[in-house]
Formats: sequence, C-alpha cells, structure tokens
Amino acid sequence: MRAGNLSRWYADEVFVKVNGKLHYLWRAVDHEGEVLEFFVSKTRDKTQALKFLKKLWPS
Repeated sequence: MRAGNLSRWYADEVFVKVNGKLHYLWRAVDHEGEVLEFFVSKTRDKTQALKFLKKLWPS
C-alpha cells in the first residue's frame, strides 16, 4: 500500500545496530502503526533521505 493513498502517515529517523555498527533507519508509518516503507543507510545522507520522501509523496 502506498503512503499517498492513506489519510495519515509520518516519517521518522532512528538508529539501529547492524552487525554491531550504528546505521540510520528512515521509515514511513501509517496512522495504525504499519510500516509502509523503510530505508537503511550507513551514513546520514540528505540526498538519499529526500529521495526516500519523494518516493512516498509524489508531486
């Protein structure tokens, strides 16, 4: 299910450990708590984060 079809959703950024190393996890969650999309990265990259958000909210 795409985020654009839902009435409410939000995006957040959290840290997770993968093989003992910290990574950034961006995720889009709907109003019921279901994860719609997620993206994991070793570095905090603005370009990648914007690409992720644009995928969720098409113009």
